[in-house]
Amino acid sequence: MSWFRYLLTKIKKITLSITGWLGQWLSSRCVNIHDFRKVSRWLLPKPIYGYLDGGADDEITLANNTQDFAQYELLPKYLVDVSSIDLTTHVMNCDINFPLVLSPTGMSRLFHPDGERAVAEAAKNAGLIYSLSTLSTHSIEEVAAICDVPKWFQIYVFKDRTLITEFFERCRKSGFVGMTLTIDVPPQGNREKDVRYGLTIPPKINLPRVLDYSLTPLWSINYLLGDKFELANVSHRAPVGNSDLMTLIKYLHDQFDFSVSWEDAEEMINLWAGPFAIKGISSVSDAKRAVEIGATTLILSNHGGRQLDSAVTPIGLLPEVRRAVGETVELILDGGVRRGSDIFKALALGANACSVGRPYLYGLATNGEQGVSKVLDILKTEFERTMGLMGITRVSDINRGCLRRRKFIE
Repeated sequence: MSWFRYLLTKIKKITLSITGWLGQWLSSRCVNIHDFRKVSRWLLPKPIYGYLDGGADDEITLANNTQDFAQYELLPKYLVDVSSIDLTTHVMNCDINFPLVLSPTGMSRLFHPDGERAVAEAAKNAGLIYSLSTLSTHSIEEVAAICDVPKWFQIYVFKDRTLITEFFERCRKSGFVGMTLTIDVPPQGNREKDVRYGLTIPPKINLPRVLDYSLTPLWSINYLLGDKFELANVSHRAPVGNSDLMTLIKYLHDQFDFSVSWEDAEEMINLWAGPFAIKGISSVSDAKRAVEIGATTLILSNHGGRQLDSAVTPIGLLPEVRRAVGETVELILDGGVRRGSDIFKALALGANACSVGRPYLYGLATNGEQGVSKVLDILKTEFERTMGLMGITRVSDINRGCLRRRKFIE
């Protein structure tokens, strides 16, 4: 038995080494977010990539989230001294190096063995905020121990409501500076790729999908020989194990509380008594209500097109919300950002910053922490270049006069 364990350990070390070398080589050849997306599709098994990249129903909203940025044209001003450009800003009660937040994404260890730990390290190096998901595969305490990056925690409300109080207590002890309540999850969206490709939690390499996993041997070996898969923040209250294999949709349906109301959200805001964001704002009326109950930040989001298909896109809704809530309310745009110029457009339309999920997960799947860091660096470089080409030297100078809605020629 000792020889068998020794052999498995050696195989694991060799596989991780090859994974790191290959990831470094592939990452070095990626020049934009689309390149990282292509590479991650090649590295991940079909069920895992489908979970990462897919959306609800016909994926109309998923496509529109990105495409709607093209409806706006930039209006540059030239003969401006752009030898010094300041990208820094203050958002979500934190000073950050450029207007981007790493949004919460569940089960990040599906994409790389280091999961959320790698993302938190990359956020620290980039000087950005990282928001940890309730459904993370590394716990609040594990992520807190890694670095002193400004950290927020994202809440899903489970039927066991005592988890909310527990989350708050654990986050306070671990130095998390803010809370985000996601409001657009019950019920769960119809993600047909998860069903079609047989995604379960924990993932199971079964006979119907053996070809998918055999085509990605590095991922499969790392997963089989890695630490036990679990939802680290809730495993003691809502465990998932091999003896209870189920689809992700069924798990969420069984565990999430469908009765959460605005009164409950207000109670959570008062209980936390600190910076608090509402994520999932998709209408002007909900934006106004969130302000009324005391939310300090509104995150315009349709869950990356993973919940209600044909929902309004964040970039499309943004100008209306800004007019409705005034200039003092903090708005974050979440959804569809794939270029630094997208960030610029969002700020010009009234956002204080943007947040991304899929882009950094593509980087994570490609090359772990270094892949995430490169994705963030690409977005930062593109944003800075856009500012320079626009004749803008400070984030605070980006305004509605920097762009116009595209006029289509008949």
